Amino acid sequence: MKKTTKEWFNSAESDLLLINEIHLNQELTHLSAFHAQQTIEKSFKAIIEEFELGFIKTHSLETLHNIVKEKIQLKFDLDLLIILDQLYIDARYPGELGLLPNGKPSIEECKVFFELARSIVKTASLACSR
Repeated sequence: MKKTTKEWFNSAESDLLLINEIHLNQELTHLSAFHAQQTIEKSFKAIIEEFELGFIKTHSLETLHNIVKEKIQLKFDLDLLIILDQLYIDARYPGELGLLPNGKPSIEECKVFFELARSIVKTASLACSR
């Protein structure tokens, strides 16, 4: 595994550690979702780095997934990436920004995002370690 790839995964793992600490706190669900988005983005960028798929300047999980999907086998609901993309930037700002149509993500939604992020990091890391 390339050094830069490993750095992407180290950063993704740090996000996972943070999510693990906060995902059950209703006051922090928007931040848990934001860090799930970050974990997945960093995992996809690690794959792009490892397999030299080009320099991609985007934060869109859907776009990044389309670039890496030939390199890793992931089975999940693609709508989750779209939801996390909607929350990405706005989740860090006050007001109604960064909210799902029904408000802040629920704890149950955050559990789903956390499991998705954890699964993607694991699968991506294995693909890059071969």
